[in-house]
Amino acid sequence: MAQSKNSRRVGATEARAKVVNVRISPQKLNLVAQSIRGLPVQKALNELEFSRKRIAKDVRKALYSAVSNAENNHNLDIDSLVVAEAFVGKNLVMKRFAARARGRASRIEKPFSEITIVVRELGEAA
Repeated sequence: MAQSKNSRRVGATEARAKVVNVRISPQKLNLVAQSIRGLPVQKALNELEFSRKRIAKDVRKALYSAVSNAENNHNLDIDSLVVAEAFVGKNLVMKRFAARARGRASRIEKPFSEITIVVRELGEAA
């Protein structure tokens, strides 16, 4: 038997893209996500293009993916899209050890994050 189709996780005028295992701390990633929340898509892409943060390149790819999902999968107009949500979550943490003086070791934590971007089509009234 086939599995029943899952319902959409976002609204009818929305599309989303999620990137997991981004090798940066959630706190640093949230600074970039915060800079694009609520902006029109073209303005957000420009913001990410000229950002000096290393992770802005990966966030830009995720935003492109959300826009492509909106256009191809949900038939939304890409000129009227706005970044409705951009939220960050924790993911796994790699634990490593660094050698220290007198035979000791200290722990180094290398955190991973995940980012979800939701774009929404604004209607003619807005």
